[in-house]
Amino acid sequence: MKRINMLLSLLCVAWLSAAAQTTFWLGADISGTTALEAKGQQLYNAAGEPRENTRLMKELGLNAVRLRVWVNPKEGFCRPDDVLLMASRAKALGMEVMIDFHYSDWWADPAQQNIPAAWKDMNYEEMKQALAEHTRSALLLLKTNGIDVRWVQVGNETTNGFLWPMGRAQENMAQYAGLTQAGYEAVKQVFPHAQVIVHLDQARDPNRYDFIFDGLQANGARWDIIGVSVYPYWDQREKKEKNDRGTLKHALKNMKRLVKKYQTPVMVVETGYEVARPEAGKRFIGQLISECRKLDGRCLGVFYWAPELEGHYPLGAFSDGRPTAIMEAFTEASMQK
Repeated sequence: MKRINMLLSLLCVAWLSAAAQTTFWLGADISGTTALEAKGQQLYNAAGEPRENTRLMKELGLNAVRLRVWVNPKEGFCRPDDVLLMASRAKALGMEVMIDFHYSDWWADPAQQNIPAAWKDMNYEEMKQALAEHTRSALLLLKTNGIDVRWVQVGNETTNGFLWPMGRAQENMAQYAGLTQAGYEAVKQVFPHAQVIVHLDQARDPNRYDFIFDGLQANGARWDIIGVSVYPYWDQREKKEKNDRGTLKHALKNMKRLVKKYQTPVMVVETGYEVARPEAGKRFIGQLISECRKLDGRCLGVFYWAPELEGHYPLGAFSDGRPTAIMEAFTEASMQK
């Protein structure tokens, strides 16, 4: 009987593990939630009923949120304590959490990766220690408050590295890799089972991915997931693609290639579409989700960036505080098995 119970227990664990692997994650970066609330802005569902942003995402069919962490932001939003508040709301709704470390006091992306003011006079070894400590302390704050983090980004869109000029990949690939590895190890010390993401922009472009991941690999840095951004709007603005179809085709082709070359899964951690074209946006996001799902577990999910953001950003997914048709792509996808 004892052997039978043990066998049943092992089968149960195996079944749960398999079930977890088949979950396709539908998420959104809603890091601006508390800043929006501080401005007194109210969100509504399609029926016009007031909703808190996290709860609204849940109602729209999302099962995960992405939250950025800045080191010492001027206005205080996206500091670890602010992130804890938002993550706690997600936990209460049964949603999984992705943490996105920018390693800056403000926005970090391919065009800017500024060293935090408090770190600007550090040498390389000191910078690694500061990055690791910042990563550990932010994650420990979440862990001690009962938040289980599933994914952690070590840097945001690090196509050109981060913490410039020290970690600029084009000039200092070994140092970028060392800083990335310091973040990886810090994540695992707090959340051993969390999956570490290295995230680049323009999923359509294989060359930038080979440059970064070959460089990380050659210098001993590790990652668990390759994170990508898929934005047809920016691809067309920069004349990289002629239409949405080109972005989708080339992004998917590259993601399949990356999985095969590096033997790690991929995830669309950022996407977005012109809010002024909601029906076209719904079609594109729906196609992106559908095609990523066809990769048989090699693509783990799709996250929309700041859907609630209105006014000064063209790629949100809300109008007059309400979700547009773009978000219906997530709702419909959430109903599919």
